[in-house]
Amino acid sequence: MITQLASKVNSDDALVRRGRFLSTTFLLEVGATPWLIGISEGKIVSVVRGPFVMPSWSFALRAPEDEWLKFWSPDPRPGFHDLMALIKRRTLKAEGNLQIFMANLRYFKEALGKLREAKAVS
Repeated sequence: MITQLASKVNSDDALVRRGRFLSTTFLLEVGATPWLIGISEGKIVSVVRGPFVMPSWSFALRAPEDEWLKFWSPDPRPGFHDLMALIKRRTLKAEGNLQIFMANLRYFKEALGKLREAKAVS
């Protein structure tokens, strides 16, 4: 599912435009599986599955796999519907340079929400 992130985000012109000033690499940890996601001017340019020896990232979003699956369900329940709800429930841990994450929060919410349309974890 996460491998589809680039095509889903890059095909949404409004979302790419929203992130046009965003260029970074962040770590998305789904349970024990780390993913490095590279963004250049709002476009997802790389999605690489770990493990990694010494990954370089600006910030990390880490949550158990079952929490992500509930977030990515087609109609998530309250508490699973939003990244900030996951953080408030203390199931999603955000660490690193959170200024990048918070300054582009709507972009990240919408980008990761794009995976709700997919069915299986890759």
